[in-house]
Amino acid sequence: MNKEILANQPFDLGLEFQRPIRRTAAGKIKIYSYSKSGAAVRGTLAVLLLLALWGFLSFDVKNVDFAEAMAKTWRNVQTVFFQPRLARNTFWGAMNQVLVTFCLGGLATIFGAVIAFFGALLCAKNIANPRVATATRSLIALVRAVPTILWVLIFAVSAGLGSVAAVVGLTFHSAAYLTKAYAESIEEMDPGTIEALRASGAGYWAIVFQAILPSSVRYMLAWTFLRFEINFTNAIAVGAAAGAGGIGYDLFMAGSFYFDLRELGYITWVIVLAVILLETLATQIKAKVK
Repeated sequence: MNKEILANQPFDLGLEFQRPIRRTAAGKIKIYSYSKSGAAVRGTLAVLLLLALWGFLSFDVKNVDFAEAMAKTWRNVQTVFFQPRLARNTFWGAMNQVLVTFCLGGLATIFGAVIAFFGALLCAKNIANPRVATATRSLIALVRAVPTILWVLIFAVSAGLGSVAAVVGLTFHSAAYLTKAYAESIEEMDPGTIEALRASGAGYWAIVFQAILPSSVRYMLAWTFLRFEINFTNAIAVGAAAGAGGIGYDLFMAGSFYFDLRELGYITWVIVLAVILLETLATQIKAKVK
């Protein structure tokens, strides 16, 4: 067949409805084609880039010596990460505070996971009523839109500052987060399995525990451990904000009240090691769940 004829043919000669190959004046194939959506994205990125440049150029630096500032910053980094030392606590005292933080995050994750499992059954479009699913999704979207720390402070007004407000606030946001994750895991199921069980006369809860739970448990477990890691870091933040204690309170006191960089560095290393241990434990548990 003539090359000129091939150049004007569609990608698949058997499908005449497909677009023909676009070529430049030099005969090269056009890979990119203009679209309004692409132009809008590029225009938005260009505007954001210009705003960022204008922001950097308009900073009021107040005659700051950047060389001296960078040198002081480097000295502070060295003090924090390479000269850690506990001044007002002991090693076992710090480990006890880490355990308190683990408990805050763990309780919030467990409570949130239980609530989220039943909430996901109302959200999953393949097993729930469409109207109920839409209403539930709207509610959890509203809950997720509010930051976790704000939920903790809201419950602190009624429950008072302490661990109760911290756990309830973390649970509230965790339940909404996990509900969405669990519902998406359920929706990824093979619809034929559910239809087969319904055709054989299986009830709602039989479908849930014989089809949905066995096929989705690995995904749910992975999302739960991910949320546990998030709750652990959030528990560090609310430890000072809600007066819940834990390693977060010690971190706040060392960084804001005492301003002891060496103790701040020690606590930071403890938190890093705790997160690594948590990730290792989560990986081993997920590997054993078939």
